Amino acid sequence: MTQMEAPRIDSGRIAEVSRGLERSEVEGREKVFSVADLSVSYKGTMALEGVALDVHRNTVTAFIGPSGCGKSTFIRCFNRMNDLIPGAKVSGTVLYHGQDLYSRDVDAVEIRRRIGMVFQKPNPFPKSIYDNVAFGPRVLGMDGSLDERVEQALRNAALWDEVKDRLKDGALGLSGGQQQRLCIARALAVEPDVILMDEPASALDPISTTRIEDLMHELKREYTIIIVTHNMQQAARVADMTAFFSVNVEEDGSARRGVLVEYDSTTKIFTTPSDKRTEDYVTGRFG
Repeated sequence: MTQMEAPRIDSGRIAEVSRGLERSEVEGREKVFSVADLSVSYKGTMALEGVALDVHRNTVTAFIGPSGCGKSTFIRCFNRMNDLIPGAKVSGTVLYHGQDLYSRDVDAVEIRRRIGMVFQKPNPFPKSIYDNVAFGPRVLGMDGSLDERVEQALRNAALWDEVKDRLKDGALGLSGGQQQRLCIARALAVEPDVILMDEPASALDPISTTRIEDLMHELKREYTIIIVTHNMQQAARVADMTAFFSVNVEEDGSARRGVLVEYDSTTKIFTTPSDKRTEDYVTGRFG
């Protein structure tokens, strides 16, 4: 292979490459986030350095890469969850619909209403199914019928038909997959613009994982979704755009920092990536 040739990968290794949007289609949509020169450190130690990318409306964007490359650190920058970590420092720019998320006059609580998050392990409250979904709207004093809001959120999370006759039952009695969909419903109930998902299916069985993936395809009609996943096949199935992160290590091994290697349409990342490091990762040569 000459230096100018793009690597070509046997996509048979990936079960199904996404039939999502092409890059030109994505870039024709409104920018929800514009990230420039973003770096994050913890107590002075650099964890992520110099990231720049745009996220567009009504798309699924996946972050992939080996452990320790800063994927979860990065996704937490979009709703300022890193603010809650002692010693964390974020520099650079994260624009949300053109507004600097880290400006002093921005309310972090309002950011987290608009930009919901679903975590790796389902974390329903020890309350009823109904009260889990109603919690956010109650706290925020949102207008309208609470019953209708709960029902619509559960319908949007593809859970209503399974729980409509037991809304007063405890949420902890649901299966793992149902609990995760309940957490998605809880996020949807406050009418967010964006949904962040940090390894949302890593603790679930294959059937529940498929339901979560199907749900993402449905939700992107109304929401913008960003997902962190270690499962490359999952990224290939659900994402329109994929960002590959890797780790730069100092020669003496004393410091490791995450860097963005490549960001492109999912099809290109998994079939003809531009960077050798991406090719090595998606073909299993490292990571």
